[in-house]
Amino acid sequence: MKIGWNLAAAVIVLFAANGSASAQTMTPINISLTNYAFTPSAINLKAGTTYRMHFTNDGSKGHNFNAPEFFAGSQVARADAGKIDEGSVELDSGEAVDITVTPNRAGTYRLDCTHFMHSMLGMHGKIIVQ
Repeated sequence: MKIGWNLAAAVIVLFAANGSASAQTMTPINISLTNYAFTPSAINLKAGTTYRMHFTNDGSKGHNFNAPEFFAGSQVARADAGKIDEGSVELDSGEAVDITVTPNRAGTYRLDCTHFMHSMLGMHGKIIVQ
């Protein structure tokens, strides 16, 4: 019985170590949504690398991060998949959302806010995956 508990403890330590190793290799990306701009407006990523995208709406109204082709070509963490609706992350003023994503396909993807006239007023950009 003692050997069983030691084995269970070793397995727990191994899983805990792997979990923290994954967290350490995750690259953070901060993205600010303001009234009619994304900062940065060009987001450079590498295929196969896991990113923790931290979105903040620093504007005075609701905005979204709309990049359906990018999200379709990426693996999104299961816990974060519900935060994306038809390729968009919606944020109310003052709200923050974190999404863990691993891009799988190289390419340049369009990014915009689909709220009425926001893209036309300058709220657009691109995601470049190498």
